[in-house]
Amino acid sequence: MWKEFKEFALKGNVLDLAVGVVIGGAFGVIVTSLVNDIIMPLVGIISGGVDVSGLTIMVGDAELAYGAFLQSIINFLIIAFSIFMFLKVANKLMRKREAEEEVVEEETKTELYLKEIAALLAEKKA
Repeated sequence: MWKEFKEFALKGNVLDLAVGVVIGGAFGVIVTSLVNDIIMPLVGIISGGVDVSGLTIMVGDAELAYGAFLQSIINFLIIAFSIFMFLKVANKLMRKREAEEEVVEEETKTELYLKEIAALLAEKKA
């Protein structure tokens, strides 16, 4: 059982996934800072000084912090858009690299002559 777990845990895909999760978490922190420290203050200035994350409504004795929910939605949309743009650029680069790999190199004269010599030697042996 330990051997099977070890094989599973050390597969390339699992390690790639672990690295992706760590980098994704760090990316989320960066985007959250972007939203909280740059974008939302600008939204507050545009909307007349309203802090979206501080919006609340009282329902009986309960306070509903719908502003925090709106802040989370805005964070999600910006993170999703950022990831979309990153993947779009990455896919474009991958397609470009694949296209470069598919380019078949033309044979040089030396290679052509070597093939002809090999063919002549093969005929001579036969």
